[in-house]
Amino acid sequence: MPNVLVSLFCPDRTGLVAAITGRLFEIGANLGDTSFAVLGAGAELTAICSIPDHIPPETLRDDLSGLPELAGATITVSPFGLNALQGPTAQITHVVSVSGGDRPGLVARLSEVFTQFKANIVRMDAQTVPDAQGSRYVTRFAIWIPPASSAACLNTVANTAGELGLACHWEEFQAGGPPQTLGSPVPGSAGPPTD
Repeated sequence: MPNVLVSLFCPDRTGLVAAITGRLFEIGANLGDTSFAVLGAGAELTAICSIPDHIPPETLRDDLSGLPELAGATITVSPFGLNALQGPTAQITHVVSVSGGDRPGLVARLSEVFTQFKANIVRMDAQTVPDAQGSRYVTRFAIWIPPASSAACLNTVANTAGELGLACHWEEFQAGGPPQTLGSPVPGSAGPPTD
């Protein structure tokens, strides 16, 4: 069964994931790595799927386009030529959360820190969430950090957040075990640790 990359964007509505994954199951597709997110008033789903040999990517795209839940969606289905299995640097070792006021350039600065320590960003999420003061900006990075540089990397991230008056919190994930909360707000930073 060949692998394809299914990507779609449409207005957010209840039942999207159920409709899409249900239809993929009905045609005999098998989901691999899959991501779903609400972005503003829209929703985005990206998935690697193995599909039956007799279904070309264009047919799958047309089939998904016929779902009522996907009315007005932009849908692409294309061959996925890379390995469908993640390598070791895609295994999440830490989740880092930084929160507080919106700071232009924050994601770029933190990404540069991760690059400096050879860390790989596996997933990233940034959003404005309501709170008692109006709203706060929360950025979460799920990352792989080489064991030898994890302490220095996390300290640099915390210092960068602190310089911007933001709270920083992280959890470490060990294979087969529960996450351990290791970070805490940087002294003088705004707000409590993020969830």
